[in-house]
Amino acid sequence: MKKYKSLVFALAGLLSLAACEDDDLVPGNPVINPTTQIGAAMFGDSLAFSAEVADNDVPLSTLKAQLFYGDEKVSETVIRTKTKGDYKGKIFVPFYANVPNATATLKLVLQNINFTITEQEFNVPLTRPDYPYLTFVTAGGEYRMERVGLYQYKATSEFPQKIKGYIKTPTVTPAGNEIVFGFANGAIVEGTTNGISFSNSTAGTYDIEFNTLTYAAAPFIKLMFAGSEMAMVDDNNYKIEKEFTKGQVIEVSGIADYDEWWIDSDYFTKGADGKLTFLPVSGKYRVTANFERKYFIVEHMNGNDLSALDKDGNAIWVIGWGIGKPTHENNVNWNPDKALCMAKIGDKKFQLTFKPYPVTFNEDGTIANKYDFKFFYQKGWGGEFVGADYVSTQTDMIYMTDSGNFQAAADLILDPNKWYVITLDVSQGNKKAVMTLTEKK
Repeated sequence: MKKYKSLVFALAGLLSLAACEDDDLVPGNPVINPTTQIGAAMFGDSLAFSAEVADNDVPLSTLKAQLFYGDEKVSETVIRTKTKGDYKGKIFVPFYANVPNATATLKLVLQNINFTITEQEFNVPLTRPDYPYLTFVTAGGEYRMERVGLYQYKATSEFPQKIKGYIKTPTVTPAGNEIVFGFANGAIVEGTTNGISFSNSTAGTYDIEFNTLTYAAAPFIKLMFAGSEMAMVDDNNYKIEKEFTKGQVIEVSGIADYDEWWIDSDYFTKGADGKLTFLPVSGKYRVTANFERKYFIVEHMNGNDLSALDKDGNAIWVIGWGIGKPTHENNVNWNPDKALCMAKIGDKKFQLTFKPYPVTFNEDGTIANKYDFKFFYQKGWGGEFVGADYVSTQTDMIYMTDSGNFQAAADLILDPNKWYVITLDVSQGNKKAVMTLTEKK
């Protein structure tokens, strides 16, 4: 009990002492005397400032320069000010799209160690630089973009059909900075050299254009698929997600070498006029135009997600080694992100057409490398078909393991120069699958 009372009295004494110290706290009197004339600037400048600062009663802490566009603070510089004196610094004037010429507010905020603050404000008229030229920078060289109008620039040269690079400005005043424009988060933005992927309908002489006010740029090929524009995923992939109807005729435009593209016979037939006919059951699909391999990747969807056999019954996925589309050269290689979506061709019936990887042998005649794949409920690991899930494998051309892998065996090797069609029928249930493998005629 005595120890408890002693602790209470000790704490009371400390609190009383702290209260007395707070009562004796001197707020101080920070004083700012600017020594630089604050005037007009340009977007992208580093605006210089300096000030004599002092507090005769309390040590100083910081001098802050804060720049406001309207009520929004867009930039700040902090300088440590332990003693009185003349302090200098610079604050960056951000360069943003679609911000008109206007007057910003610069605040100088001086604070001492007791958090007493003094502020001074200055009007800063801002204008957008009217650059004499820009530079388009690519891995293969630089191209001068001439001024063709207020904030509008153009480079005319012989370019490949697709070219990637960023754009940079010159510095036009001693306070100016080089501003770079690149691609991030699906848009052209300032402050990054991540390349912008320009593309034209054909290679040859064409214009690359850019506007330093709106960030509008050109050219970008407009890929149209079934009446809708495909959105860019990355340099080599564009996608669209929409409803398709079995038998629907699809027009494709915007692909310069479309005649060279491989057409997946599980999903389309291609007419003499270049139009595609959609083959699987009606539903929502994601179609990705892959420019690296020159083909369309088709995946069944369930709302905003990809379909799964145990969720909506509309997809079975194939993952494995030595199988891929357009050919085995685009090997899935047990990468679930590259899983192949089987086309749903009827009620609980799915199809995949493929060309197998060439089997190679060791000197002793044993198999060195072989195709080896299996079927999954979803695009990724999780539900899968094992050997016991098949009531029938109606083929004598491929070997199935107890784990449900389909692969080559010494006496069962598919011809790598031929196409084969797999059908998977789960109409009796997911645990009573019927697998059929035939040579494509």
